Amino acid sequence: MVEQTLPEEEKNTRSLNFIEEIIEQDIRTGVNESRVHTRFPPEPNGYLHIGHAKSICLNFGLGKKYNGKTNLRFDDTNPVKEDVEYVDSIMEDVKWLGFDWEDRLFYASDYFEQLFEYALILIRKGSAYVCDMTAEEMSETRGTPTRPGKESIFRNRSVEENTDLFHRMRAGEFEDGSRVLRAKIDMASPNMHMRDPVLYRILHAHHHRTGNQWCIYPMYDFAHGQSDSIERITHSICTLEFEVHRPLYDWFIHEIGIYAPRQIEFARLNVTYTVMSKRKLLELVREGYVNGWDDPRMPTICGLRRRGFTPESIRNFADIIGVAKRDNVIDVSLLEYCIREDLNKRANRLMAVLNPVKVIIDNYPDDLVEEMEAVNNPEDESKGKRKMPFSKTLFIEREDFMEDPPNKFFRLAPGREVRLKAAYIIRCESVVKDPETGEITEIHCTYDPQTKSGMPESNRKVKGTLHWVSEKQAVKAEIRLYDRLFTKENPDDIEEGKTYKDYLNADSLKIITALIEPAVSGSAVLDPADKSAGYEKDGVSGKYQFERTGYFSVDKDSTPQHLVFNRVVRLKDSSSKGEKVKENFTFL
Repeated sequence: MVEQTLPEEEKNTRSLNFIEEIIEQDIRTGVNESRVHTRFPPEPNGYLHIGHAKSICLNFGLGKKYNGKTNLRFDDTNPVKEDVEYVDSIMEDVKWLGFDWEDRLFYASDYFEQLFEYALILIRKGSAYVCDMTAEEMSETRGTPTRPGKESIFRNRSVEENTDLFHRMRAGEFEDGSRVLRAKIDMASPNMHMRDPVLYRILHAHHHRTGNQWCIYPMYDFAHGQSDSIERITHSICTLEFEVHRPLYDWFIHEIGIYAPRQIEFARLNVTYTVMSKRKLLELVREGYVNGWDDPRMPTICGLRRRGFTPESIRNFADIIGVAKRDNVIDVSLLEYCIREDLNKRANRLMAVLNPVKVIIDNYPDDLVEEMEAVNNPEDESKGKRKMPFSKTLFIEREDFMEDPPNKFFRLAPGREVRLKAAYIIRCESVVKDPETGEITEIHCTYDPQTKSGMPESNRKVKGTLHWVSEKQAVKAEIRLYDRLFTKENPDDIEEGKTYKDYLNADSLKIITALIEPAVSGSAVLDPADKSAGYEKDGVSGKYQFERTGYFSVDKDSTPQHLVFNRVVRLKDSSSKGEKVKENFTFL
């Protein structure tokens, strides 16, 4: 066999993961004519989450890296749980992440006739039979991992009887659950999946693509491997949970006598402070714990997109965590680090005060409004600068003032000076309090006219710099402060007498009204009818760093009359936990 060589550009790159090592070996030795053809095969029974994003990036990434192809295939074999809504959302998610299946969109339902013929091949070989046992009876006779199962009394039906019954099943003569087609393998196998598994069941249910054409549907385990074979997939990349299914897939391929893809398993993605079970996510939606699949607290791709994550940040996250052979749990801080790093480089800055207290500069002219110049993004000079109105009455964050500050408090306090960013140095002279509550309502200051930012004589230094907005020009906006959905790092680690829902974070969403500088009025307002609005233009449309606060993104509920922002992630520096977590993954 002639050994193939890899493209020159693949040399001198980062270390290969174990899947890439297998693929490169196959390319060198000419396996499958050195083709690389992968697929992403979701079931359309729910919305995709961050774990699926990793699989999308892996499969499409491998196809692109090795000049191969990647199919998008919906394994739509259960019409009871599937819906075209999920199909549409999955295609939208894959495109948003930056991947293109071109003309290779397929469905397992495309192959229903072929799969039926494969089942007939097994029946004719004596390798499959129609069984009349109920689901309860099959469960009772299945055995345990240490105790063999019992063979069905219908196991030795003749080929002719099985063929006749299977055709009659297809014709709709029998009720749901009355009969199934089972593989005849080994009821004593230590692998429970090999104990005469069900291949077809009767379901008189409307299918979103085939309508009422079929009333029998193949089980996922029967359709999955054969669909890969029909599509001539070279490397079938699956999560570790399918490792024990591989002997069954191989058995089907061998018994039917068709092309055999190579299945490779990798560790699924688990992230702290969330759940990845579709069933649990569906419960949260249906029972009203969250506001739909795209709730920004959800780990779904559409939820992350609505919150303000960028496809670049998620692809980078998938690249950093790499591909592992053992299941593990990734700290959510690493995901937060990836979006923070992306938006730090690309998102424009704005000043926004989330918990305002009024500042009055007593020696500033009453009617004067100056235009201060602020940098849009210090990481990118091409973003330019913007004008900000400055006046006698301003707002700062309430937490930026203390009457009796501790040591190392470098913000505003009686008798202390701070710089207002891009403006002047001010000094606190006095405060006004509400006579009933004692809460500070006004902070009276003076300013030094010689300290205007950007002027030659403004080089006097003070330790604190605060963000601010001018009272008259400030724009009100609804701010949705999202936090982690669960209070427990591993919500699936359930204490006795509790469920995962007992660990839901009651403070995962707080809604406040903030004051933002007038430049925010030019923010993108997302059109709910256009799902790409605000997402696809430059990757950061409608996304900002609110100075000293965090990263925020315009929500789809926002209108020109009522701006709504979601907090994407808090603002942290490079010494944050996410940076430290990242260091643990640099070897992947």
